Amino acid sequence: MVWVLSTIGLVLLAVVVLYNQLVRARTHVHRAWAQVDTQLQRRHDLIPNLVETVTGYRDHERSLLDAVTAARAAALEVHDPVARQDAEDALGDALGRLLALDEAYPDLKADGAFTALQAELRATEDRLAFARGFANSRVARYRALIDTLPGVLLARPLGFPREALYALEDERARTRPAVEM
Repeated sequence: MVWVLSTIGLVLLAVVVLYNQLVRARTHVHRAWAQVDTQLQRRHDLIPNLVETVTGYRDHERSLLDAVTAARAAALEVHDPVARQDAEDALGDALGRLLALDEAYPDLKADGAFTALQAELRATEDRLAFARGFANSRVARYRALIDTLPGVLLARPLGFPREALYALEDERARTRPAVEM
């Protein structure tokens, strides 16, 4: 009788410990995605300043400025990390074309505000790449916990979903926008 109660107690203790590990891992995943969101917001906040800086060149590059603005608006509408990938990749492409304007317009290349914004965007892209990598490592740890024994027995019945990794499908999206001067 004591042996049975001890075994039941140990099993319950193991379930509680595993449940707490699952909760901590899920919380780490959500915090990591929040860091990605923070860097994406920083990137999105830079875009109006870049567009304003090149406003003098609007007559020649109106369609490009419209494309950047539309891509930013589309990226801001998406909240799911996986669904956001396409919108952010499109925004990255548009930003790359916008930042390449300095080659076509030497006056823009000499503009201190544009140069400072390029540097800020470069730093933000680096932070964003780090945050995405960190989020992926947290998701991988979480997945390992819910996909292996004994986690696999408890995770799904207790409502722990399988989180998605940030993966770049398009080879062009694997490179960050060109922001070199």
